[in-house]
Amino acid sequence: MIPYVRRKMILSEIKKKELVYFEELLKKVENISESTLRRDLKVLEKEGYVDLLRGSAVKIRTSSYDMPLQAKERLHAKEKERIAKHAAYLVEDGEVIYLDSGTTILHMVKYLKDKHIKVITSNIQIVNILQGCSFYCILLGGEISISLGSVSGPITDKLLSELFFDKSFLGASGYTVEGGINTPDLREANKKRLAMEHSQQTFVLVDGSKAGKQTLCKAFDIDDCIIITDEPNEILEKHAKFIVVPELIT
Repeated sequence: MIPYVRRKMILSEIKKKELVYFEELLKKVENISESTLRRDLKVLEKEGYVDLLRGSAVKIRTSSYDMPLQAKERLHAKEKERIAKHAAYLVEDGEVIYLDSGTTILHMVKYLKDKHIKVITSNIQIVNILQGCSFYCILLGGEISISLGSVSGPITDKLLSELFFDKSFLGASGYTVEGGINTPDLREANKKRLAMEHSQQTFVLVDGSKAGKQTLCKAFDIDDCIIITDEPNEILEKHAKFIVVPELIT
């Protein structure tokens, strides 16, 4: 089994309980050795998904910590690509759209490059991949966060408050029923809320690992948007409007 698939299975088992012990996890995940499981858990901890506790226990990390951009780019890459491609398919010529910060949003650009649209963005990474794009692009000003690849803060909020969009495409660190669409950073949460309020339609692009994950700041309720993801779950089915992207998009 390839490491990516194996670690996804491990995360799935850990999410089922508040706390899982190593020996229990070893029995739940088929065809895995003790040394491989310990190695995978250390990788998952380094990437910000779990916390390893004393007494050979492990739990999902739910703190306000936000992973650096470089680490996020390596996680769930195939799922992010599928979600981004489908999101770009929803954009029509002539529209004005907002693109948020985040790695999944960044993947949209290659699928938007031939569209005749206006793009407003706070994603500073987009500047590096604009070559050959047909669309008109405005990069918002504000406080730069290199680790998030984003601009945010009062200047960004002021600019967003005076702009309106046909569609906005936002990222998130997690979503829950009570915590809604959430992020560890208050400035990022304010920015997402403003973009949602100024958009005719709001789409949140999140892979399945973000389901049930609660971080510090709520941006808005999960029923204020359409969630585009790669797998269904009980939260979505009972409380949200959502699109599950098939594994292959033709």
